[in-house]
Amino acid sequence: MYVGSLLVGSRILTIILLTAPITIAFISNPASFTMSWNEGRGGFLFALIFIVFEILSTPKTCTSHKRLFIVFILSLITIFYFVSIESFGFREAMKSSASFYDVVLPDSWTWMWDFIVLVSFLTLSLFILFGTKFYTVAPAAIIYLAGNAIILSLDAFFPYDSLGPLQMIVPLYLELDEAIINWVDRYLIDLGPLTPAIAEGNSLVLTGLNGPFALRVFWPSAGVHSLVIYTVVMLAFLLKMQIPLERRVVYFVIGTLGTFIVNLVRIISLSFFPLLVTTNIQTWEGYHSIAGEVMFLPWLGVYLITIMQLEQRMKLYTQNDRISPH
Repeated sequence: MYVGSLLVGSRILTIILLTAPITIAFISNPASFTMSWNEGRGGFLFALIFIVFEILSTPKTCTSHKRLFIVFILSLITIFYFVSIESFGFREAMKSSASFYDVVLPDSWTWMWDFIVLVSFLTLSLFILFGTKFYTVAPAAIIYLAGNAIILSLDAFFPYDSLGPLQMIVPLYLELDEAIINWVDRYLIDLGPLTPAIAEGNSLVLTGLNGPFALRVFWPSAGVHSLVIYTVVMLAFLLKMQIPLERRVVYFVIGTLGTFIVNLVRIISLSFFPLLVTTNIQTWEGYHSIAGEVMFLPWLGVYLITIMQLEQRMKLYTQNDRISPH
């Protein structure tokens, strides 16, 4: 009983220490958690979910008070960074330094450092708590944050269509978007006398009930960053699971297809917004800023939970089959 209580207490304390910087960052600047993917900390909330989920699913989390105290100090330092950067004008200074490093998009540059600080804190803390096997404890949270930092750095230095390989998928998405919208116009909803969607390259012209609306789509807005982040998070998740390689491959392929479809749904919804709601660019930008996270991250969470539920049922079925009398 004592050992069980100690284990539960250690898990709770570990979770509190690891998530405290995210909690305080939210309290100090809640608006930063509702901004678009390259202009805020919305991804922090999903990193928090990953941390809680992975710590609770780790069999052994009991560690020494000395190690917990060191992580407590690291947590305070990280909290100080997130509070001070908002309070003392450090973010503006960081944005001003972007030109010195030839950064094209200062917003991506400044928010990139928030993700770098958080992933550094989490990695170092897990190493202190669990030693060299720390990467088996919370790999999804670490890789998710690192993936966001990498994508933000790419967007800062190589925005728009600078990275040709990542831009290649954009015309495919837009052609599918064009075909679906025009099919809806023809068979379901009359969107106006003109062809509602015309796609060419990375350009999309929409003409609906509210007049014309033109878009130029680049790889971050097409959801390529979510595909990259899905890939690294899913690989970490599957490598941690003790299941046959064949099932890992199946789960990965299904998830990739699902992520592709979620991105397509997101782009279609962004197209129908000016066609049916409004062509006001500020209102559209507001929807655009949250659409990706609202669709992609819940999908990823539900899919990972579904995999775990399936694997638990298969494990129970296998155990029952072994002990059942013949």
